Amino acid sequence: MALDRSFVGRTYSTTAPYEVGREKIREFAEAVGDANPAYADPEAARALGHPDVIAPPTFVFAITFSATDEVVEDPELALDYSRVMHGNQKFGYTRPVRAGDRLTVTSTIEGIKSLAGKEILDIRGEVHDESGEHVVTAWMKIVVRAAEAGEA
Repeated sequence: MALDRSFVGRTYSTTAPYEVGREKIREFAEAVGDANPAYADPEAARALGHPDVIAPPTFVFAITFSATDEVVEDPELALDYSRVMHGNQKFGYTRPVRAGDRLTVTSTIEGIKSLAGKEILDIRGEVHDESGEHVVTAWMKIVVRAAEAGEA
């Protein structure tokens, strides 16, 4: 079933603040194999002009992906999550994510289209710190596979 195009432009509520911790940053950097000292050593980060350790660029994915729950679980949108695949991700930074940041995300549906029998849902997540400063915008493309013949 096609997704309702009238949802384009719909903005969902802002998430509760997520507090970015040094250990979470270090663990993430280790998991992705990035040994940049600015991700684990506060002195190395300060030497680069940052007040504390910074996060690798893709760190914010976990925060923004979680924020899309409200979108994909919207009963009015009627998206079948069992058919969802992550299609693409990109980020536009104003500044790096830093340890101690308290970040919120506001998600907006930017586009819905059909392509090759699939529904494509484009979601933008605006990430701000607790002072309201923009930190990063994350764009996510979700692909919803069509039902196979004979499937309910």
